[in-house]
Amino acid sequence: MREYVSDLLRRYGDDVPVFSHQHTVTHGRLREAVAGEAGLLAAAGVGEGSTVAVQVPPSFTRLEVVLALWTLGARVISLDPRFTPAERAVEHALARPQFVVRASGRSGGLFRERFELVTERRADGVPALTRHRLVQFSSGSTGTPKVIGRSTESVVREVLRFASAEGMARRGERMLLLNSMTASFGLLGGLLHALAEGVHLVFSAGQSAEEVQRAAARYQVDLVTGVPVHFARLAAAPDRAALRTVRAAFAGAEPMPPEVAESFARGYGFTVGECFGTTETGALTLDVAGTSRPSVGRPLSDTTLRVRDGLVEVALDESPYLHDDGVRRYADGWLRTGDRGRFDARGGLVLLGRSDSLVVVRGSNVDLTEVEAVLRSHPLVAESIAVFDGVVEAYVSAGADAPTEAEMIRWCTERLAEFKLPHRVHVLPVLPRTSGGKLVRNARVLAAAR
Repeated sequence: MREYVSDLLRRYGDDVPVFSHQHTVTHGRLREAVAGEAGLLAAAGVGEGSTVAVQVPPSFTRLEVVLALWTLGARVISLDPRFTPAERAVEHALARPQFVVRASGRSGGLFRERFELVTERRADGVPALTRHRLVQFSSGSTGTPKVIGRSTESVVREVLRFASAEGMARRGERMLLLNSMTASFGLLGGLLHALAEGVHLVFSAGQSAEEVQRAAARYQVDLVTGVPVHFARLAAAPDRAALRTVRAAFAGAEPMPPEVAESFARGYGFTVGECFGTTETGALTLDVAGTSRPSVGRPLSDTTLRVRDGLVEVALDESPYLHDDGVRRYADGWLRTGDRGRFDARGGLVLLGRSDSLVVVRGSNVDLTEVEAVLRSHPLVAESIAVFDGVVEAYVSAGADAPTEAEMIRWCTERLAEFKLPHRVHVLPVLPRTSGGKLVRNARVLAAAR
């Protein structure tokens, strides 16, 4: 990883822009900043094989620290700085970093260009014993996070997949990156792709439609990437002029609700595409133009997918998991993604929901994604989640004119068979999300949000 990242940092001239927010960072300034951070980290004892947890808020500083660590040969453990001390303690116990790099003082979750840093050494940390140089955690949308390792080879292959993907950002183009910096796409499809291909990354001051539109208009961006909720917000407050320079936009992390894609297309005159992948594998399909829907596109180069017994599996050389949690997801060279799917006549992958979305209620099969779609079809409902914990319970988000639980039950009764009906429908202002932007599907977390 040391050699690969060092090469990426040398590819473009000093005056070529690479990051923009309120100010712009050039490749020359980035090289200087990374070298400076690397010197400070080395002085603190970080070197080849060191394990370092990065819990710096979204910023130029965070990106520079990650790159600096890789130029030292360290293992980067990517943590979400918004997590509570209890959540952070769980991830520290699982990953056991030797060092923690964090921002000094208090910080929010919004993008800020610079932070002062503190590097702490942990007495219980252990060095890297495997080739993995990036460690991430699963989204935790359904339960305890899994510890996932990516080797240098795995990272390089994914960056090459993005480089060869039709419609992806190219040299000189400006890409507004709304994805989390702790997630796979933010790091590989965002940061490393930009360094590899000469793409200029733009960061928004916040996540509201107005802030995103302002950033897009100011920097006249060519592409916008994010998660479905970003495009739902943009669709709800259309400003075609703000996105007039945008040639394409696509979402990842979770399936794009068809109604959001349709609403966005009506408001802006072009379609949102989709990227499908997992933390374990990185990106697997990418339909930038959004013309393959209902499929999420054909498998990207250098990936092998199959559907066996209705479940999507991916060929991998080795297990991506650093800890055995007792669940057999990887066997005989194939990783079970947990997604149900099928291939269409053109070879596109059509996702049919999560494998755990099929439940049995009183002897009959119920697809929770069908229940969610019915709930979401209510004109006052923005988002919906259905979970099964002995009975089907549903959660919906709605604005000021929120429907009552009784109204939602009546709505479902008119559209679903009796055995499919949710036992309860909880109406909330917003639904909880993971750090990567996915809707939480853990029944206990949802119950706590009531």
